[in-house]
Amino acid sequence: MRSSANTPGPRSSGRVRLALWIVGEDHPKACTGRRLVARGRVAGLASRSSAPRGSILLDPHADVPLSPADRDAAFAGGIAAVDCSWRRLGARGGYPRGPWDDVPRGRRRRLPLLIAGNAHHYGRLGELNTVEALAAALWVVGEPAAAEALLAGFPGGGTFLDVNQDRFRAYGAADGPERVRDAERALFAPG
Repeated sequence: MRSSANTPGPRSSGRVRLALWIVGEDHPKACTGRRLVARGRVAGLASRSSAPRGSILLDPHADVPLSPADRDAAFAGGIAAVDCSWRRLGARGGYPRGPWDDVPRGRRRRLPLLIAGNAHHYGRLGELNTVEALAAALWVVGEPAAAEALLAGFPGGGTFLDVNQDRFRAYGAADGPERVRDAERALFAPG
């Protein structure tokens, strides 16, 4: 999804720091999180408790969706995520228990509803890989160019943006979490 002069998009005014704690459950060659850290695009965290103070923590079990209202917090503290396997996520002792529960710092936010573009989970609702999740977070807080740059070099990165183009526009236009929820209902309502 490329911006054009006729397509309004979020404005860019800086850089959001990204941090990642890798649980190590995925095959190392398939792990997009490991590749992001190796490429120097994301800071690797030594442990769950080392999430940057004031960061937004992406947590699929959080009640509040990420929205453009989180922009200032994203620029101030960054965005942190946990890289773990979707297969093992449900087997962690039941909902909502997960590796996020032990992270002491951070403003917890779930990503708005999006469709996966990666080969392993293509077309599945919410089953994003790590690079898709971080790119989605960047887009929602107003950094679409940074999102595109993060996805560059990853198979399915462009597909992820294209498949979710309308969703990103709707979420990017929301002024807060309630408007993101309204957009989710409108985008995913049956019928």
